Amino acid sequence: MWSIAKVVAALFLVALNAFFVAAEFSLVKVRKTRLAELSESGSRKATLALAVTSQLDAYLSACQLGITLASLGLGWLGEPAIATLLAPLFKNLVAWDGVLTHTVSVVIAFLLITFLHIVLGELVPKSIAIQRAESAALWTAGPLKMFYKLFYPVIRFLNGLANLILKLGGISPANESDLAHTEEELRMLVDASQRHGILDKMEGKLLDNVFEFSDRVVSEVMVPRQDMMCLYIQDSMEEVLETVKTSGHTRYPLCDDDKDNVIGLVHMRDLLSLSESSVKNIGELKRDILIVPEGMPISHLVQKMRVQRTHLAVVVDEFGGTAGMVTIEDLIEELVGEIYDEFESAEQAEIIKSGESEYLINGRVLLDDLSELLAVEFEDETVSTIGGFVFNRLGRKPVKGDRIDFMDYTFTVMEVVGFRITRVKASRRPAPDGADMSPDTREDSGK
Repeated sequence: MWSIAKVVAALFLVALNAFFVAAEFSLVKVRKTRLAELSESGSRKATLALAVTSQLDAYLSACQLGITLASLGLGWLGEPAIATLLAPLFKNLVAWDGVLTHTVSVVIAFLLITFLHIVLGELVPKSIAIQRAESAALWTAGPLKMFYKLFYPVIRFLNGLANLILKLGGISPANESDLAHTEEELRMLVDASQRHGILDKMEGKLLDNVFEFSDRVVSEVMVPRQDMMCLYIQDSMEEVLETVKTSGHTRYPLCDDDKDNVIGLVHMRDLLSLSESSVKNIGELKRDILIVPEGMPISHLVQKMRVQRTHLAVVVDEFGGTAGMVTIEDLIEELVGEIYDEFESAEQAEIIKSGESEYLINGRVLLDDLSELLAVEFEDETVSTIGGFVFNRLGRKPVKGDRIDFMDYTFTVMEVVGFRITRVKASRRPAPDGADMSPDTREDSGK
């Protein structure tokens, strides 16, 4: 009878171990924001769980203490109790002596207790807590808090002793912030979520763009000087209105003689009122314009534009000359991709898939973006765009039809404006003899 009571106690300890394991994993996995939302809606369990997760280090220590005590108790009570029940069974069935019967009973009891401990006391509650973290956290928070208060002196003492040992070893004690993810870890989580269908392709791309956003500088997203559509103070009002009519933009840098001398900004809304005013010089309509260096991070530029309530900034290089301009639309496109209005055609798209493993690419496309699409590593720190990369490889004035071979692709010049390559075609070359081209055997050449 006493042995049966011990077996029941052992099963209780397995359940107790499972409780602490479920509590530990659910507290780490559950989202505080979700608990806060439930708490605000009136859930007392959520309020309690939120309080527990706010002292995560202390309650994780309580879970560890509970698991340790349950495991020690299981080993102390469970194995002898089961061995005692099994011994008479083997003695009656097999004519073994007492020592052999006891040994076999102990071994089987040990294996059975180990099975119960690992499967029911560890693996099953861990899986449940990970898959249903919210429910598990709500269910375990109350009993765990009672256990924490009951054993608070012991937990405090053991935590202090552990921290002292760590400090003697030159290691800082862990804290809740250590659970935060690095950017690389977050990228891996996004990739895993895409592979398992939790995030669709568009959502995954948007999150990737968010990570890239903080690494980009103004020079990588600006409209280059050559493509800037400007108004000049020397122009007549008829010339100004014709420029606005043909370009279709709403904001224009105002220059004095050339693009290196930007003196302000003109908004189309001001131009629309010309017929009702006596304005004879476009300079009378100019507003202040934001000037930024080309090396400024675009995340900083967004803040500046927000503070100054402007949608356009002129970018200057290290010598003070105009390098280009950037609009709020350019910055938004870094997050959501290209945006085309009624004045833009699909032919102006950054990248167009024109065939199997063949792409038409705007010369302004960044090498970083193209590297991801083509699975090609562009090792050239002197340029940032595909047009500049091809130009560098050619080493001369480009003409339509020029080609270079680089790694698995042939890049063909499709459009040229002056010395600037405005469109390139990338075509994947077939591997020789049907074999894949490895990085060690690839060659790049200019033609």
